[in-house]
Amino acid sequence: MKAKKLTVWMLSAAMAVSAMAGSGMTAFAEDVVSEPVELDFIFADGDEGAKASINQIVSDFNEAHPNITVNIVPGNGGAYSEFLKTKDSVGEFPDVMEMRDTAMYVRAGKLAELPEEITSLFISTFELDGKVYTAPLAGENTQGIIYNKTYFDENGWTEPTTYEEFITLCQNIKDQGDMAPLVVGGQDIWHMGFLYHKAYNDQVLSADPDFIKHCYEGTKDFSDPAIAATFDELKEIFQYAQEGWVSTPDAQITTFLVNDMAAMMYSGTHMFSQISQADPDFEYGWFPIPSPDGKVRLVGGAGIGGLAISAEAAEDPNKAVAAQEFIKFFFSPDEYKVYCEKLSAIPVTVESPQIEADAVFQEVIDIQSTADDLAPMWNGKAGENELPPDFRNFTYKTLIEYLTGQREMESCATELNNTWQVGMQSFNPITGVGIN
Repeated sequence: MKAKKLTVWMLSAAMAVSAMAGSGMTAFAEDVVSEPVELDFIFADGDEGAKASINQIVSDFNEAHPNITVNIVPGNGGAYSEFLKTKDSVGEFPDVMEMRDTAMYVRAGKLAELPEEITSLFISTFELDGKVYTAPLAGENTQGIIYNKTYFDENGWTEPTTYEEFITLCQNIKDQGDMAPLVVGGQDIWHMGFLYHKAYNDQVLSADPDFIKHCYEGTKDFSDPAIAATFDELKEIFQYAQEGWVSTPDAQITTFLVNDMAAMMYSGTHMFSQISQADPDFEYGWFPIPSPDGKVRLVGGAGIGGLAISAEAAEDPNKAVAAQEFIKFFFSPDEYKVYCEKLSAIPVTVESPQIEADAVFQEVIDIQSTADDLAPMWNGKAGENELPPDFRNFTYKTLIEYLTGQREMESCATELNNTWQVGMQSFNPITGVGIN
């Protein structure tokens, strides 16, 4: 009954706003909330571009909505998933948040279903059991090689078109001896996911898109040759990373690139704006690393993450309306433009903002349209191919141990299998454990 009353109340408020808009009146938030309301908002603030753009949008919203205050709860750039879990454990789960582990929080009853007036803003959305819980911030962050174009031109190097040409290019840069071929920010465990997914996509998903499902069923495990091939592909690439990559934070990789300490980085398009901000005169290029089999497989399309509203906030009529108002404001063309341009993010709204796309970003958009495969990252799946909680980070930790010579592949496979078995005891979408 409470949910039905809430829906009726919100519909009435929306009709009132529509009527005021039709009469030429400006529908400020004071018209849709019955009293001043504050919202706690959390997002992943480890990326400076995301931090700057979202702070600006929140500031614009608060200025335009005198009866609603959105308070940003700082995460201080740490591991976002752990930060959100901690907030939840101490009873400080936010009203609105950037959601990444969507399925887990939906199962825990922490998120509210988004209404059609929000979901209709997007070209496509991600459904869980027929319901939408997140407003996608952008198309999935397409990753590729961002390189020092001036340095390439000076040495007569061109963008590789095969995997073998990429490895030869890395070796040529290494032989040159004046900078590292590749910079990696391995201190931040999530950064390892960029190259891990690339190799995992090449070796595992290309052959078996349901590999994780089969691990749940017990017909496959992490001693599979495809996992060893994934680790070996990464070992070949990581021999060209800078010295001390394990202790280099992601926030420093731009410094390596613009200061001629490394020729290339493998990251998402969100780095374009960071590079330009660090050195407006730095000329960079971009290319995907082809797979060993010659295919071009890219991260892209709508993913499971995005902005979400807590179930608790949705039970408060004022907070529910205020939270929806904030999300709609965020994705309004003028505000969403700020986010997309700052992060070089591909818009996903029906009313797309007029972003200023430079030639490099346009190249990314064009290659997406011809890629052999375009899908979310391996840890962005839901349903039967969803990872157990924390298994992603354990995989990256194990990978680092392999790349730094602390473990052999057999030991890695054993550790991954043991951790997987523990994880399945509390989460298995095939049997239903941990789903309800």
